[in-house]
Amino acid sequence: MYDLIVVGGGPAGLTATIYAIRKRLNVLMITKDLGGKTNYRLALPWIEDYQVIRGLEIVNKFRSELEYLKFARHMEPVQSIEKMADGFLVHTKGGGELQTKAIIIASGTKQQRLEVPGEKQFIMRGLCYSALSYAPLFIDRKTVVVGEGDLALRSAAELATVAKHVHLIGPTGEALSTDLGKKLSSSPNVTILENHKVNEVKGNGFANHLVVEKPDGGMQTIEAEGTFIEMNLIPNSQMVADLVDLDDSGRIKVDCYARTNIPGVFAAGDVTDSYAEQVLVAVGEGAKAALSAYEYLLPRL
Repeated sequence: MYDLIVVGGGPAGLTATIYAIRKRLNVLMITKDLGGKTNYRLALPWIEDYQVIRGLEIVNKFRSELEYLKFARHMEPVQSIEKMADGFLVHTKGGGELQTKAIIIASGTKQQRLEVPGEKQFIMRGLCYSALSYAPLFIDRKTVVVGEGDLALRSAAELATVAKHVHLIGPTGEALSTDLGKKLSSSPNVTILENHKVNEVKGNGFANHLVVEKPDGGMQTIEAEGTFIEMNLIPNSQMVADLVDLDDSGRIKVDCYARTNIPGVFAAGDVTDSYAEQVLVAVGEGAKAALSAYEYLLPRL
């Protein structure tokens, strides 16, 4: 039986695992990849890596350690987790069963995609899914945010502070009635296209135009030097849906110590109801979860 199993290999999971190793816990990370969302980086003609604060130095350092420590990782998705008398049983997709005294869920989220022509072709080449990470690079440039909820509004607001213009495509009246929605509606460099939808992404090496369908069925083309898809994220929490408390969006509820409502189950990163989907936030939450798990495990070691 392991002392601790960490589910997920993104910023939160990597950090939690390394902290656990340094506490000399018998820990295993179960994940389908190492790096999570940091494996996707926006490429644009004027962007150099050093211009973006992504926390990659920390994440890459932890990833390098785990690539060397093969005994501490198992590359396979988790199917489900169940409570046992003395711990937890983790079922992997391939049919494996692993026992542990405590567990950290850091499985992240899935990004909703537009599923339109050109999207796959231009992913991370002028089109990406994190305006908050790249907004400072778009000073005096034309940008587009696609999405209907709070995430899209927050992203558009971040871009509006520096961009020449922001087109916000798809918000609903409900979202626009919020304080942030009202602020965006009155911003001179923001154009809101309510109930519009993107039909195609076009470009020449990099995405630079979107074909948008109007509510009346007409079409228009919007120029964009950066396009951000900011639709609601889907938390990868299905594996513990019957074990811990989730909020209305399916995110795992945690307290300030990264604890769930079930003793011995902790969670960190984007899969939780913590604020902001940012790499540096996830790194901090992963460290917190590992330290909390260690405190929980002390009487059981």
